[in-house]
Amino acid sequence: MERQNQTMVSFFIIKGISEVPSIQSAIFFLVLLIYLFTLGGNITVICLVCVDHHLHTPMYFFLANLCIIDMCSTTVSLHTILLIGLTENSTISYLSCMAQIYFFGCFVSDELLFLTAMSYDRYVAICKPLRYKAIMNQRACALLASICWMLGFIEIIPYSVLVTEFSCYKSNIVNHFFCDLVPVIELSCSDTTILQTLFIVEGAAILAFGPFLLTVLSYIFIITTILRIRSIAGRQKAFYTCSSHLTVVILLYTTLIYQYLRPISLDSMAYNKLLSLFNTAAVPVLNPLIYSLKNKDVKSALKKRMDLFRHGY
Repeated sequence: MERQNQTMVSFFIIKGISEVPSIQSAIFFLVLLIYLFTLGGNITVICLVCVDHHLHTPMYFFLANLCIIDMCSTTVSLHTILLIGLTENSTISYLSCMAQIYFFGCFVSDELLFLTAMSYDRYVAICKPLRYKAIMNQRACALLASICWMLGFIEIIPYSVLVTEFSCYKSNIVNHFFCDLVPVIELSCSDTTILQTLFIVEGAAILAFGPFLLTVLSYIFIITTILRIRSIAGRQKAFYTCSSHLTVVILLYTTLIYQYLRPISLDSMAYNKLLSLFNTAAVPVLNPLIYSLKNKDVKSALKKRMDLFRHGY
């Protein structure tokens, strides 16, 4: 056993959400249903943004990017459960596991960055309405989106490089439903001090807290500006324009804080897996619903397209 511990593993075994055989089928169909709803909801929003000229604004441009990120992150994290359910093979190759860690981290980072960009867009729209079109022009939006995408993929590289340098593992059984960074770190018998320090300093303090701080600052200015509006109707209208985004921000950051910034122990792994499932499956499903139900422009565009479809265009 001691000799095995000094050898790099060639594959990992995904433990899954639950080890109870009788509920495996129920878990598979539930995850499949969630995944299909995620794809359907986000594709619907993306199509509406593309075809309806009323939605050709910076806010909906960033929303379409957010929908793409949600679909990608859900596919990366949930496809393992679906493959296990279809093939009954819970193994994943070492390279696939490393790729899953990298891409999932990229899409989480991208989502935080795009939510920050959306908060800046709302700040300009409410606090500087007369200069909104000049500041948030097409070139500025494209540049901001490009920076978000690139930063998200660059920021995770140090973690991926350090993980691949682990020389041994205590076990190759990942107590999770996909290859996430924290469960894989816990398996290593190599020195993980540098990676854990990086995870706390750069991950919590910069990758998560940086976007969070910028988002909070944007909303401090937004709320201050809204409170200065004299009419109640004006205040309600101003707050309504950012209520959907604020709801998504609160939902995502709350789940991430509980999932990654709380002490992790063996006794809490089941709880962590449920939080992770909510973050990777439920949040991407809720995002298009929140923007659809709380946004008149999206509801109007959807109603218009449904009417056209019913009348055969």
